[in-house]
Amino acid sequence: MQIFQFEFGTPEYDSAVRLRYEVLRRPLGLEYTPEQLAAEYSDIHLGAFDTNGALMGCLILTPLADNAIKMRQVAVDPAWQGRGAGTELVAASEQQSKRLGFVVMSLHAREIAVPFYLRLGYNIVGEGFEEVGIPHFKMEKNLE
Repeated sequence: MQIFQFEFGTPEYDSAVRLRYEVLRRPLGLEYTPEQLAAEYSDIHLGAFDTNGALMGCLILTPLADNAIKMRQVAVDPAWQGRGAGTELVAASEQQSKRLGFVVMSLHAREIAVPFYLRLGYNIVGEGFEEVGIPHFKMEKNLE
């Protein structure tokens, strides 16, 4: 597995949008709007690729204020779920964020994903809430 950053509008980005749609949006009956995708232009895009160059998983990092960064749109191909791709991708995103000077990683975890993030050292912050029609929890991890 190789994890690297790719740019908005590249073939890797297009593959990531397709994977995110299949894993995150399609099951909820949701589509991406052109405005939502355009807003990702200045974000940091990371992907995990197999030895053949196929996308195994991806995520987006969005810088926030006060040295914080938000991990979002984490998606792992169902064929790779439970095999470490997500764990390695999150670890790489934390390392990249630290290199860029961020000290706090935050995210909105779907309720079903909370145990995954707890295992990786994230903590629940506040009460649960609904986002895209399903239960979520805000989670954070200190990167220092």
